[in-house]
Amino acid sequence: MSDAETLLQEVSSYLNAKDVEHIRQALEFSGSAHAGQLRQSGDPYISHPIAVARILTPLHLDAPAIMAALLHDVVEDTHISNKEVAKKFGNPVAVLVDGLSKLDKIEFETKEDAQAENFRKMLLAMARDVRVILIKLADRLHNMRTLESMAREKIERIARETLEIYAPIANRLGLHDIYQELQDLSFMHLYPTRYSVLSKAVKVARGNRREVVGKIQEAIHQRLQEHHVTAQVHGREKHLFSIYEKMQAKSLAFSQVQDIYGFRVLVENIPACYLALGALHGLYKPIPGKFKDYIAIPKANAYQALHTTLFGPYGTPIEVQIRTHEMHKIAEAGIASHWLYKTTQTPFNDLHKKTHQWLQSLLESLSQSGDSVEFLEHLKVDLFPDEVYVFTPKGKILALPRGATAVDFAYSVHTDIGNRCVAAKVNFELVPLRAELKNGDRVEIITATHANPNPAWLSYVVTSKARGQIRHFLKTMHFDESAQLGERLLNQALSSLGVNSQDIDKTHWDKLIKDTTAKSRVEILADIGLGRRLNMVVARQLARVGEGGAHELPSGGIITIQGTEGLAVQFAKCCRPIPGDPIIGIIKKGQGLVVHTHDCPTLRKGRGSTDEWLDVVWDKHISKPFDVSIKLIVANQRGVLAKVAAAIADAESNIENVHFTNEGDYTSLHFTLQVGNRQHLARVMRDLRGIPEVVRITRVKTAPT
Repeated sequence: MSDAETLLQEVSSYLNAKDVEHIRQALEFSGSAHAGQLRQSGDPYISHPIAVARILTPLHLDAPAIMAALLHDVVEDTHISNKEVAKKFGNPVAVLVDGLSKLDKIEFETKEDAQAENFRKMLLAMARDVRVILIKLADRLHNMRTLESMAREKIERIARETLEIYAPIANRLGLHDIYQELQDLSFMHLYPTRYSVLSKAVKVARGNRREVVGKIQEAIHQRLQEHHVTAQVHGREKHLFSIYEKMQAKSLAFSQVQDIYGFRVLVENIPACYLALGALHGLYKPIPGKFKDYIAIPKANAYQALHTTLFGPYGTPIEVQIRTHEMHKIAEAGIASHWLYKTTQTPFNDLHKKTHQWLQSLLESLSQSGDSVEFLEHLKVDLFPDEVYVFTPKGKILALPRGATAVDFAYSVHTDIGNRCVAAKVNFELVPLRAELKNGDRVEIITATHANPNPAWLSYVVTSKARGQIRHFLKTMHFDESAQLGERLLNQALSSLGVNSQDIDKTHWDKLIKDTTAKSRVEILADIGLGRRLNMVVARQLARVGEGGAHELPSGGIITIQGTEGLAVQFAKCCRPIPGDPIIGIIKKGQGLVVHTHDCPTLRKGRGSTDEWLDVVWDKHISKPFDVSIKLIVANQRGVLAKVAAAIADAESNIENVHFTNEGDYTSLHFTLQVGNRQHLARVMRDLRGIPEVVRITRVKTAPT
């Protein structure tokens, strides 16, 4: 019997005759479209879509999904268009096929961009219809089974992508068998020698331990009968990649890995799970810390079971999973249980709800990512296999990736909670926001109305939602501040042309927006603030003046620096200006206005650059503190550091940072202080000079190393 006939026989076992006929038509259409095409192995190309469809039939996917599996490459690899697919087989099938088609017709700068953009499209389609990812996983599984004929470099790239993205997605959707096979195939292709050696070692161990495993299985079964627990007991073997991961993580030789075999106990209901657990803990002693209750607290993919590890005979650790038959169905098929067991009364609402929430969080990070590669980073973070379970003050359980912090927790509760958080309590004690959470922690977030996300949070948050929301807020804040700066720069330019900014009305702006293809007035102002547009050019366009002197500096008007402009105005680290220093501003493309001191050495080197120079002055009423660096040479005497610190505090200055280098009888002290202006700095330095041990003091205008 051919593969095509086998496929039709398999779908006829659970679909009606009309659906089977539609699948047969899709099979013939795909065969005709791919006629003459060969895979790199030399097999007819049609063998691939048939194999993909056959991987899906054990999951009992519906007719449109099987048809899309058969047609998933016709748009990409043949002359057939998606419109033709829609006309022939209906729009639902065409939508699935489109979600599976790559973006080969669009040119990308790098392979990483192309890969990331393909994932974006696939996940958007997946959010609309989860069958897209089920077909894609089947497609990837068959490709992994038939990788041998490809070039070594391509094999490694595909295998690594599978291990990092596709296998974790299968795990996240609860597709246990597909997940394990993708991992093992990736392992085989990435490390063929290690795979071969480990595979042979497991086969030998299987023979050596068969008798022991049989005795343990019989003992478990007998103990459960004694406690009147009706159960099925199955021995199971860890898959190769799982063994390899354990050897790598714990630096073990294969002979040191004891728990290659485990046991699965299937019972009738939840109370029986706990009865079975008690019975087995009476048979063999449990290993402390190795018990997990995934029934009370299910995994994010809706997996439920009791896990325990016991001291078996001969000192062998025994892993046991205890679950109901219904839990077993979800554990084996995950989200596909919807199709596989749709005739039963099994409630899959929680599974679908969690899957939908996960997809929505992916879409949220998709909409906020600045680029495709950033989104791919978010996706990889979201596929962390390990999770911690923590509690809100009201007792609700939240699952977070291992390593998640209080900030991650805040954003998982609600975006506003994350944006406004200022402190956190874990188990009723105040902890830093960067504190990592552990299983069972009770977490309470303290918020403040006027608080905003801190850019430093990006260095320790791990969830894509937290990272995406922080970046989104900072970009929006930067945009708003740049627009405010741009408006000040534009008003200065208009003033130098003798034009009153009040005379520029909506019609002027509408025409400018149309001529420049900008989206809005605010976008143009932000572009000016970020240095993407010259204020003088925009001023001339608005005033309907000729652009002959577009690159000339304004003849009048000075920008006032208030120190509160935020990200739109930056103070150069090469000279670290403070109020009172003579300053000059430069518009840097993409950075906004950068303020330097007049005597900045870096500034002198760049006099010939094309950046726009602006006259800037300090505002007379600045209350914001500024960082400044000073260096002291002091005699090595006891208590000198305390004297210096006390003098700085008495001069009403804060110490931000201090480090020192020993030079024999003398020590160089490097301080970063906060001062209000040059006069304040002069007062601090004067007080320090009054300390007998201070030999020399200087201001350092470069950032400390």
